[in-house]
Amino acid sequence: MKEQRTLELLAPARDLACAMAAVDHGADAVYIGASDFGARVAAGNSVDDIHHLCDYAHRYGVRVYVTVNTLIYEDEIDKAYQLMKQLAEAKVDALLVQDMAAIELVARVRRELGYAPALHASTQCDTRSAGKVRWLQQQGFSRAVLARELSLDEIKAIHQAVPTVELEGFVHGALCVSYSGVCYASQHCFGRSANRGACAQFCRMKFDLLDADGHTIEHDRHLLSLKDMNRLDHLEELADAGICSFKIEGRLKTADYVKNVVSAYSRKLDDLVRRRPDDYRRASLGKVSYGFTPDLKKTFNRGFTTYFLHGRQPDIASFDTPKALGEMVGHVKELRRDSFTVAGIAAFANGDGLCFLNDEHELEGFRVNRVEGGRLFPFKMPTHLRKGMTLYRNQDVAFEKLLSGKTADRRISVAMVYGLTQNGFRLRMSVDGKSAEAKNLQAEASVAFDHQAAKRPQADNIRQQLAKLGTTVFHCEPADITIEQGADELFIPSSLLSELRREAVESLQKKIVESTEQNQVLPTKDTDGPQQTEMYGGEKCCRDTEQVERNVNFEQPQDLYNAYSYLYNVANHLARQFYERQGIKVEAPAFELKEPGKALVMQCRHCLRYALGHCVRRGGTAPRWREPLTLRLGDGRRFRLEFRCDLCQMNIYAE
Repeated sequence: MKEQRTLELLAPARDLACAMAAVDHGADAVYIGASDFGARVAAGNSVDDIHHLCDYAHRYGVRVYVTVNTLIYEDEIDKAYQLMKQLAEAKVDALLVQDMAAIELVARVRRELGYAPALHASTQCDTRSAGKVRWLQQQGFSRAVLARELSLDEIKAIHQAVPTVELEGFVHGALCVSYSGVCYASQHCFGRSANRGACAQFCRMKFDLLDADGHTIEHDRHLLSLKDMNRLDHLEELADAGICSFKIEGRLKTADYVKNVVSAYSRKLDDLVRRRPDDYRRASLGKVSYGFTPDLKKTFNRGFTTYFLHGRQPDIASFDTPKALGEMVGHVKELRRDSFTVAGIAAFANGDGLCFLNDEHELEGFRVNRVEGGRLFPFKMPTHLRKGMTLYRNQDVAFEKLLSGKTADRRISVAMVYGLTQNGFRLRMSVDGKSAEAKNLQAEASVAFDHQAAKRPQADNIRQQLAKLGTTVFHCEPADITIEQGADELFIPSSLLSELRREAVESLQKKIVESTEQNQVLPTKDTDGPQQTEMYGGEKCCRDTEQVERNVNFEQPQDLYNAYSYLYNVANHLARQFYERQGIKVEAPAFELKEPGKALVMQCRHCLRYALGHCVRRGGTAPRWREPLTLRLGDGRRFRLEFRCDLCQMNIYAE
């Protein structure tokens, strides 16, 4: 019989409020940054807040992952260890890491506490192949976050080759133009390391594109700026390919963004599980009742793309602007001195933010002061607005007002069985669901009270009292309460029914939390599986498989890693020792510690030769320019392009 697979919707959170909103609106897991070492320095949170989040999320079986995915400098090793230990004590379920020193540090936590969070290999680990996933598994990682650039076929091949590793894939949000973890442009240009959580968004800047003779091919355009990912309509394909965790990007986004996007994806996953219950189940508990209809076009976006999901596509970039366009709302129909009308079906409200691309391909925005019928009066009439121009709404006041209130209610459906004990009454409460996890989640409470024949029927009152679950996370319809053994023929005070209900609720809630937290990695036992054994701090890897592990093909662009060994991102002695144990000699330290003269600063699947229609391998016309091509910033700094057609990759070098 085919095994039922668990699907997880993984939501971002910049703070506790965003995280709780994600849980309320249907997330199965949340990822959040701690006070340090997160790849978004502007999205840090205290351990106390993360502990509070774990308490809140675990009530629904929702897991909490913490990003500790920056490079760790030598003088930060003890600080990183203390943070990981505190996060373990806060009962976080996993740590997302990039620096291989984290393997040793988590092992120390496990040795000291007897348990530790699971390890997930962050997308910063640059995981593009089955070989890399297998290698990560052998280092103790239970999950790999795949590179955003992978296609369905590539994901499927990885899953088939390494079926025992959980695969996490991005489905929504902003896209980095470089493979994550191997982008050094921000560090090179501004001294702000992406691998240290301080990306300056080099890829959103304007460039000139020059040929080898200095001729300008493109002038002052956002040539590296990509649209935002949107794979809402492709979750089933991704699940069938092997993705188990669907990741939404956005740890700098607001709670409104989280509410809207999580709701849209959660409903879509619910539809998939409902249609294919034998194949899939949700990873957490509870059904969400929504007070609004999610609409992805109404929250921050640069236009949408599925990226490389179905192979290389021509519409992934946004050369005109890196800013949010929002939803297309129509075209300018008629202009007057102080107002205009729109041809379209959208309704507008006072305060809406609208924008358009002018004749120079520049994005211009303005605020609607008032709406009179179908006529819009801006605060200030845009100078470059023309009849026929396409209008976008990047701020929808009515939608924002709707999201500012309570928009979701998440409850776990339970069934109850009420019956007799020898000297009183009992209540059994169980999570209603078909999965093995749900069937094992049940609790029982009992109360002593003499069996006395009732003077009037008790069934309605019993069901009414037991169904009063109020502010708990549970919900039960009176019809889902079974009365056994003729218990409704015996009298019981309503106060004792309330006591039975309260005790059963507390017991079941405790079991759900315990079931969630038992996912924490326990002390290592002697097993046959390499993924279950330690290989930290010089200890033997997987019984007698140490040499095998050293010979695993890393399967990255090996010539690049050999030529530019800073790509391994070694920033401390623990990471260096780790690679030495793998038989990998890392010649150069991390880019942030010692920048080379002429450096490879980006590796991109996005290709300008293809985007401009000149990839002859894919039906484009042969270019008339002479290569190499160069990107030039407004301040004159230049970056040479290398087209690696054997890898279907564009590399960017700092000159």
